[in-house]
Amino acid sequence: MQQGKNQALQGKRVAILMTDGVEQVEYTGPRGFLEQQGAQVTLVSPKPTGDEIQGFNHLTPADKFKVELDVRDARPADFDALVLPGGVANPDQLRLSMEAITFIRAFGREDKPIAAICHGPWTLIDADLVTGKHVTSWPTLQLDLQNAGAEWTDEPVVVDGKLVTSRKPDDIPAFNQALLSELQSAGQTKH
Repeated sequence: MQQGKNQALQGKRVAILMTDGVEQVEYTGPRGFLEQQGAQVTLVSPKPTGDEIQGFNHLTPADKFKVELDVRDARPADFDALVLPGGVANPDQLRLSMEAITFIRAFGREDKPIAAICHGPWTLIDADLVTGKHVTSWPTLQLDLQNAGAEWTDEPVVVDGKLVTSRKPDDIPAFNQALLSELQSAGQTKH
């Protein structure tokens, strides 16, 4: 065991689905946290493996990240949870990818944890995963989510079943803790 590394999520595999326009900290924050907990994290995208994704700090281009797995080659069965970061352009583009929406929908059907932050919950509408669910998001998504049948509240983190949602980068610590709890409890029901 490495010094200073918590192994709470040892053996857990998490997919982070995103593309160009992702809010960088909503990717790097949860990924770093999950890896510190011992999880294996894979960046999945509609872009081909090896291509780069342009991250953003609000409206300013930031770092680029290599795609580790093309969503067309990704199997939800290979992962224990799914993380959907925000940024306006990222989920907007994911909504146009039938493979991405199918991938998200499969996590919902298999009752695996899905954690979506900021504009990330937008894709959950297309995946038919918000009807009757209690969620939160970036405020501009409130009406879209309500129109899709969700109950929306303005809270740092909302957990409904295996669905974890948060509003913005400031909520990342609460978002990470809720995802950690979901992954730990998912492991206990399996064994």
